Amino acid sequence: MNFITEDFLLNNDFARTLYHDYAKEQPIIDYHCHLSPLDIANNRQFKNITNIWLDGDHYKWRAMRTLGIDEKYITGNGSDEEKFNKWASAVPYTMRNPLYHWSHLELKRYFEIDQLLTPDTATEIYAAISDKLADPSYHTRALLTKMQVEVICTTDDPIDSLEHHQKIKKDNYKIKVLPAFRPDKAYAVENPVDYNTYLKKLSKASSIEINNFAALINALENRINYFNTNGCKLSDHGLEQLYYPDQADSQNIDQLFLKVKKQEKLNKQEIEYFKYCVLIELGRFYHKNNWTQQFHLGALRNTNDRMLRTLGPDTGFDSIGDFSQSRNLAKYLNELDSTNQLAKTILYNVNPNDNEVMATMIGNFNDGSVKGKIQFGSAWWFADQKDGMEKQINSLSNLGILSCFIGMLTDSRSFLSFPRHEYFRRILCNLIGQDVKNGELPADEKWLGKIVSDICYRNAKNYFNF
Repeated sequence: MNFITEDFLLNNDFARTLYHDYAKEQPIIDYHCHLSPLDIANNRQFKNITNIWLDGDHYKWRAMRTLGIDEKYITGNGSDEEKFNKWASAVPYTMRNPLYHWSHLELKRYFEIDQLLTPDTATEIYAAISDKLADPSYHTRALLTKMQVEVICTTDDPIDSLEHHQKIKKDNYKIKVLPAFRPDKAYAVENPVDYNTYLKKLSKASSIEINNFAALINALENRINYFNTNGCKLSDHGLEQLYYPDQADSQNIDQLFLKVKKQEKLNKQEIEYFKYCVLIELGRFYHKNNWTQQFHLGALRNTNDRMLRTLGPDTGFDSIGDFSQSRNLAKYLNELDSTNQLAKTILYNVNPNDNEVMATMIGNFNDGSVKGKIQFGSAWWFADQKDGMEKQINSLSNLGILSCFIGMLTDSRSFLSFPRHEYFRRILCNLIGQDVKNGELPADEKWLGKIVSDICYRNAKNYFNF
């Protein structure tokens, strides 16, 4: 049964025209993902569908656990085929969850499989895909080419050597694979033992002895410069919220650094001040290098201590948080803007209650120097589904300027995730098409088609200067 038709999610003629004539064939710029540069450098061949599709996918893992599937068949020692069969048994029960759409889009776009994934079709599909994965046309580089990917920005720690990016560039691979600077560990002082271990690695990578706060900032600047010479144009930060101290809460940052060096625990106020001090300095460096800074805000991570001890982080035990965002975010951006050192910035919220906050915040710091300098980023993580995308697009349309939007990204660890761009494009075209059908927008195909094409591709290309 083929339900992923050519007009999937496109509910009127104008939407269909926008998608097929203006969105569908646009190249993909995936400016934030978690793909492995090692896998791309080595042009990895995946042995079977489990390795490429299920390994590391905590979206699928959460669904399987909810359905009562034993951890043996999720992250445990079950065989690859057993794990796939368990996922196949779960898929029919995921209807109305985005996993149902994503799974069938991915099967169709990569492997030309129109069958619904069920326990009855699992064995046939597993064998068919395993055979295809053995062919060089299904190795990682070819998979990216198949999806018309033009640029990928990975997520890389300041201490990373970037050797895999260098190899990819040396190979003259036609897709740009660029690093993105993710310095979360550089201000993760909650655990001073782990932090000191990280400082030793950062010291080695930068060849700077980090014995005070100034040296820490110098080491980070050193790594920013190194990333810059390797084609980096973006940074990214995963935070519950931005931090900004009231005057009464100001601390002596050198004393705080020495406390951490002595492996003394900081209190909540001290931790937040430390993060603020690092992030302000980083923001100035980003502006100096004409980078774009990204802030992924609001996730409540590692909520299950038992499973964290068993499986580690990023295994499916995070949720939406309800942190206050607006006041400190405005103050942080304002401090950098007050000295004209505010870099291009993308703000992502995982809590949809913050949509209007983000959509109005960006307007406070757009100064006419760059089109859409401050961006409300695409619907992220738990909001990365049809309803969430529609809400994000509508909030941006109502309170900002949708035509300046730089569009979709995968934020994924999977080489099979690029149909998410197609999903977004169909949803975008359907929303605009519905407005035309309702008489709320003129039926100006060329102009609305241009706006759609810009959002899907050209805005990002120009914004990042790729």
